[in-house]
Amino acid sequence: MRLLIAVCYLSTLSMIAQDWPNLTKYQQANSMLTEPSSEEKRVVFMGNSITEGWLLANPDFFSGKAYVNRGIGGQTTPQMLLRFRQDVINLNPKVVLILAGTNDIAGNTGPMTLEQIRDNILSMVELAEENGICPIVCSVLPAYDYSWRPGLNPNIKIPKLNGMLKSIADQKGILYLDYFSAMADERNGLPKDLAEDGVHPTKKGYEIMEVLANEAIKKVLTQSQ
Repeated sequence: MRLLIAVCYLSTLSMIAQDWPNLTKYQQANSMLTEPSSEEKRVVFMGNSITEGWLLANPDFFSGKAYVNRGIGGQTTPQMLLRFRQDVINLNPKVVLILAGTNDIAGNTGPMTLEQIRDNILSMVELAEENGICPIVCSVLPAYDYSWRPGLNPNIKIPKLNGMLKSIADQKGILYLDYFSAMADERNGLPKDLAEDGVHPTKKGYEIMEVLANEAIKKVLTQSQ
């Protein structure tokens, strides 16, 4: 009996491991999305738990708009890159906001250099452009430390990564959405009222992001007409 349980457990782990980018999470939701009309300006929000949690913290931001949330908690840029076609390109959006990188710095899926993170985000940008989608490169949000992986100095690494991401945007002539400057405290972290755990925004934190995101989307859609 114990052997059978062990075999079943290992089989389950194997199945989970095979879906490393979590492609199954949005498969059904994607299949239910109709082809956007010529008037619809669909926008996909691609990201990790900060993006996924946005929908939970303030669903009104997404309802009634052509906004599609495709955040998955804990994900790193290589995972997002693997699901970019399914969860972004195949949805035929006009715009994609790419908010990624903090979990890479935290080492959620293993060690990553800032250059590797930048290159994965650049690959997503290039995929979007090749498919007629306007990419918006978002700054990584401030974080002084990670409660689940302390001592990694994200308050130093995130500003460096953001500089690299801004360079991508500048070189490609696309929009860089700077959440960091609007939300960071004097330690390059998130103040308590914007993120109780120092990483994931509160409703007040998301409200700041919403204003900036709406402005960025409006600007990009206007420029693309």
